[in-house]
Amino acid sequence: MISEKGLIRLSLLFAILCWLALMVTDLFILFAQINQANAGITKEIPYLFLSLFILFSFFYFKLRVLKAESVNFIDLLWHVFSTGLIVSLIQLAIGLFFYLLSNSKLLQNDLAINFFYHINIAAVIVFLTSTFVVWKRLILYQKNKRLLFIWHFFEYGLLATLLFNFFQSEFQQWVFTGLLGLFFVLGLVLSFNLKWIAYLNFKQKWRSILLLALVLLYLYYFLNNLFSFSQEFNLILDLMNNVFVLSLAGFIFVYALISILVILFNLPTSSVFEQKISEVLNFQRLSQSIQKGDNEDQVYNVLLESSTNAVFSDSAWLEIYNGDEKTKLFKSNISESKIMQTKKSLQESSVFSYLDKQKSNNFQKNLNPARLTANLNDPDYSSVLAIPLIIQDRQIGLLVLLKDLADGFNKEMVDIINSFVNQACISIENFELLSKALENERYREELKIAMRVQKSLLPQELISDIHFEMFAFYESADEVGGDYYDYFKIDEHKTAVIIGDVSGKGTSAAFHMSQMKGIFHSLVQLSLSPESFLTKANNALGYCLEKTSFITASYYVIDNKEKSIVFSRAGHCPALFYRHNKKEATYFQNRGLGLGIVRNDGYGKYLDTNEINYESGDILFLYTDGIIEAKNKDGEEFGYDRLSKIVTENGGKKPEEIKELVIHELYNFIDTESLDDDYTILIIQFS
Repeated sequence: MISEKGLIRLSLLFAILCWLALMVTDLFILFAQINQANAGITKEIPYLFLSLFILFSFFYFKLRVLKAESVNFIDLLWHVFSTGLIVSLIQLAIGLFFYLLSNSKLLQNDLAINFFYHINIAAVIVFLTSTFVVWKRLILYQKNKRLLFIWHFFEYGLLATLLFNFFQSEFQQWVFTGLLGLFFVLGLVLSFNLKWIAYLNFKQKWRSILLLALVLLYLYYFLNNLFSFSQEFNLILDLMNNVFVLSLAGFIFVYALISILVILFNLPTSSVFEQKISEVLNFQRLSQSIQKGDNEDQVYNVLLESSTNAVFSDSAWLEIYNGDEKTKLFKSNISESKIMQTKKSLQESSVFSYLDKQKSNNFQKNLNPARLTANLNDPDYSSVLAIPLIIQDRQIGLLVLLKDLADGFNKEMVDIINSFVNQACISIENFELLSKALENERYREELKIAMRVQKSLLPQELISDIHFEMFAFYESADEVGGDYYDYFKIDEHKTAVIIGDVSGKGTSAAFHMSQMKGIFHSLVQLSLSPESFLTKANNALGYCLEKTSFITASYYVIDNKEKSIVFSRAGHCPALFYRHNKKEATYFQNRGLGLGIVRNDGYGKYLDTNEINYESGDILFLYTDGIIEAKNKDGEEFGYDRLSKIVTENGGKKPEEIKELVIHELYNFIDTESLDDDYTILIIQFS
């Protein structure tokens, strides 16, 4: 499939080939007439090549202009101007050539005259078709169905006139005149579609007038040149008898003339219209400042610039109060020393006393616009407009606009600036709220990341083999918590298990939990006894824990060959051990002190090491203090007895079932989904 660029090139190539064919056939017919010979070519053949040349030229410029979607109105007019300039230079070159050789035999040769005339034909048709396409772009700006219907009728009807010269009749002159009249009327109707003019600023309108005037000048020059050729020389093909060319030239002339007149009538109101547009755009800039991601200073700069431009003030400043911090100052065309001098004049004016009174009342009433302006007793400025910036009855700043003439600010100006200030205050207030919301959102996202990281620190898979089966449950009170459990296969027969609880909650507890994990995996590979492990862990944590922080932990070494458990407790909750053959559960009440409480070499004397043997079906139930210290609405704790009772009554079940029963009873007891502490359970059932 041919691309758009390929179509443009093909249409240009075919246009050139058709023009060459037109020129060759015309000159051949003329040569035959001069030599009174039969050319063997009818006059319809040159008309066919002319029509094809016009169609391909039209198609070429249509593709070129439509391709440039971003071209503005001035650029479109400039395109017409530049095309006309090139055509003018071509015709001037031909005219100069005729002038220099006016007495030569060459210019008495009809073949030479017609050759140069065909160059003129190509140049003029290029100008007319390219201008027609540009006019179409301008007319169909903000189009509707009715306009599209009229335009299509006009455009296709105009192209259909290319067939006119193929038909000869005794009414041809009447039809010729009628067609010219019809297309003149349609062109006149279409020429009043000038919505694009409203979007030109003052300078652009003057440029448009100049460019359109040059188009009229070009058109007059081109048609006059064609008319001169038609009157003075014997032409084999005369464009002045072509209804398409004359209709197209008339339409271009009418549209350019009406455009100039409409632009001239719009010039007196352009400055006012532009001012209103500027005010709307400035208001929009203020209202969209938050969406664009501007900071507060950028909003203040927009406010100062917009206000200065809106009322044509000579100087201005904006001061923003930041509590105990230094006042921020934004200024326009005024020095800080002059601001200090002008402030003294402002304090003597009625504006200052009015604002001071309103400030004492916390701006509870709407400000009176008439009281915000005053004349100044100042050597450089004669009038002032001062408007406070208020957010929730709190003044955050003051905007001061100055002019060097008395009574320089009217009510409309005050209303405009008041609107700007109000919108800026809304933007600043929204910015503060948005900043807080983003900060909270960022905090939540960080907590989510911390939660994912923390969960990754806990073992993702637990042991389930012929010796014993593990099952765990973990839920934190906040997004992240400080509970920790883990295991490590020391060798084929021994497995180390640890459970711990960091003092405090939240991110700091989670951070210390991650430190505990690192220490565990570093020391467990040394195959230490539980007492030695906890002693070395205490020494390591003494360097990284805060002085007010500590970690409770219990460390167990399970030997599946000897079917024994060796353990030490560092201040952690006593483990609950269920003996399957006796159907009873008891707590390990060995002593121990939390890690990080005593930070010296004497920590080991606070630890005990115990050893028990287990049998098939026995259960080691490990947990953190969040379980037993969970309180109901009456302040009563869940306690050790309730936990022991649940495990005793359900010790014969699978670890997952026991966990579900404990958690179910726990949540029924507290009767809320809000947790005061982290909940962690690690159940080991021996086979």
